[in-house]
Amino acid sequence: MPTPRRPRGTTIHDLASRLRRLPPSCGPVRLVGVDGHAGSGKSTFAGRLAAALDGAPVLHLDDIATHEELFAWTDRLLREVVAPLGRGEPAHYRPYNWHTRDFDPARALPPAPVVLVEGVGAGRRALRPYLARLLWMELPHEASWTRGRERDGEAQREFWAGWVEAERRHFAGDPSRPFADLLVQQCPEGYEVLPGPAGTPGPDQDLTHSEGPSAMC
Repeated sequence: MPTPRRPRGTTIHDLASRLRRLPPSCGPVRLVGVDGHAGSGKSTFAGRLAAALDGAPVLHLDDIATHEELFAWTDRLLREVVAPLGRGEPAHYRPYNWHTRDFDPARALPPAPVVLVEGVGAGRRALRPYLARLLWMELPHEASWTRGRERDGEAQREFWAGWVEAERRHFAGDPSRPFADLLVQQCPEGYEVLPGPAGTPGPDQDLTHSEGPSAMC
């Protein structure tokens, strides 16, 4: 008897369509958090999802964090980004330059129908009330950190040593994964999206395992 095939999962365009149909969560905006360990592939996935959302804005938390405030940026994010978006106004923030250790000129973030917030800490408790959905990149921390170290090279070895300890402390006190609506796994071709620990199946979240080249393409 042939082995039953798993149901085909959603494509990234299906996911984008579901996100568009969610109720706004921050004024007129549907804020969608993409969280996970450093090196887990958040930026790449967020970029692909943004493209499927017809160029939805992406706020990278690497632009909000600084050397002195790896995770202590909550008040600044709420004041400069969340509050104006909640009023239906463009947000303005100054991206941090990790090379000059200073802030670059202000950048605008429009109150688009969907705005992605990607980075370690995107699902922190202070931000979750404003999120329409929280996605977690499902890659173990050691595998994520190894990939991140290999990506950044020897020049960032000292920074990574400090980052790993800071990230451990952050997630120990303010974990995101238990509150994720969806888990995102990178596959040889594309991605696989599964219900997360906090996910409740419904018309906007009937995602299943994906397989083959169609998975999140």
